[in-house]
Amino acid sequence: MRQDGIDLETSLGYLLKEAASALRAAMEEVLRPLGMTITHYSCLELLAQRPGLSNSELARGAFVTRQTMNVLLQSLERDGIVTRTAQPPVGKALPTRLTALGQAHLEEASAAVRSVELRMTGGMSESERLDAFRSLRGMIRALREE
Repeated sequence: MRQDGIDLETSLGYLLKEAASALRAAMEEVLRPLGMTITHYSCLELLAQRPGLSNSELARGAFVTRQTMNVLLQSLERDGIVTRTAQPPVGKALPTRLTALGQAHLEEASAAVRSVELRMTGGMSESERLDAFRSLRGMIRALREE
């Protein structure tokens, strides 16, 4: 191991990035046949859990730019997956909601994504899954603290 650098074999940050990359690839693999991207799926999941989110809120939740989310929302609206009011109720934000078709697409995608998560944690006990969840939450909290 180099004294002045990071040993990739023992770097938790590198391991987390590798896990995130593997998770992303597995999710893309199951979503692609459904005609979805991870951002598309994330948008639908966010709207199901928090109906009425704005473009900016969806972009933050899906970890993309507002411009990227706006393009996606226009496409989803055109395809009948989401609806947005013509006039904003307050300010400039247009609240977005899933349609029945959007809900049906989400149910199929959620099952596919759930299968990936089950595969990812399949070799873990319930206690190990809870420990991993707590550890990851703690890391996120520590990094977001000022």
